[in-house]
Amino acid sequence: MEQTLNDSGWRGSPDVWLGAAYESLLEAGVDAVKIQPLAKKLNLSRTSFYWFFKDREELLDALVWRWREKNTGNLVKQAGAYAETVAEAMLNVFDCWLDSKLFDSQFEFAVRSWALQSPEILKEVQSADQQRLDALSRMFLRFGYDVAHADVRARTIYLVQIGYISMQTREEISVRMKRIPEYVEIFTGQVPEQRELDRFFARHGYTG
Repeated sequence: MEQTLNDSGWRGSPDVWLGAAYESLLEAGVDAVKIQPLAKKLNLSRTSFYWFFKDREELLDALVWRWREKNTGNLVKQAGAYAETVAEAMLNVFDCWLDSKLFDSQFEFAVRSWALQSPEILKEVQSADQQRLDALSRMFLRFGYDVAHADVRARTIYLVQIGYISMQTREEISVRMKRIPEYVEIFTGQVPEQRELDRFFARHGYTG
């Protein structure tokens, strides 16, 4: 059960400490994720940290777990979600790029930056990349693409999006939404039907 400051008293809670670590990682990188600065940020004692985590490494492990569960878990889930056509399946995946509750692009960037200085985190990122590519490939295989085409299409989709994240690309939502039908056609070879686009736009509150 999730704890709160109220039921954890002065010590905080695992989620409170992890939330502060997440914010520090995004703001200033992994070197900023240290116990004393986090305690100061939360206005809690340093010793209270040890009620919830054995040490800094355990906190960092929890951050990686949160990233893995959210970004990789949701991308794999969306790629395997029910769809009548491959275009609709592609739009299910695009939900990840537009909904931060499904896929946290800032978190992704921070973890990938962390991987540049940590062989262990680099292995985590490489493993996640492969899991995500495999999920996208399976999506195409479900719709009758051969193995080679499924692999290349999966890589094209994924590497484009990771490029967006790595370059910290900023697009107006209206601009990105207007490009969605073309992306779907290029990535899948199939033009999305208007009803599929309408459902997708409605999910994201876009009215054109």
